[in-house]
Amino acid sequence: MENKNGLEMRLFNFVVRTIVFLRTLPDTPDYKVIRYQLIKSSTSSGANYEEAQAGSSRPDFCNKVRISLREMKESNYWLRLIQAISQDKS
Repeated sequence: MENKNGLEMRLFNFVVRTIVFLRTLPDTPDYKVIRYQLIKSSTSSGANYEEAQAGSSRPDFCNKVRISLREMKESNYWLRLIQAISQDKS
């Protein structure tokens, strides 16, 4: 699973840590939606990167890596949202 820069393993570890973290969130309707979206985007990022390693061509590889990047950006959004709403005491 390890490549020369360790990105596959780092993505895998990110997904595991994300899932473990999500288990600690309150069981409210808003967090359920966020939990679902974050699980989808974080697992997709790692899966697409791993799939890119077996790309059938350079364009296929590049496309899957771009998808992985987009999914990581989405994951970052959901994590920022969790941080913002958990700090809001209104």
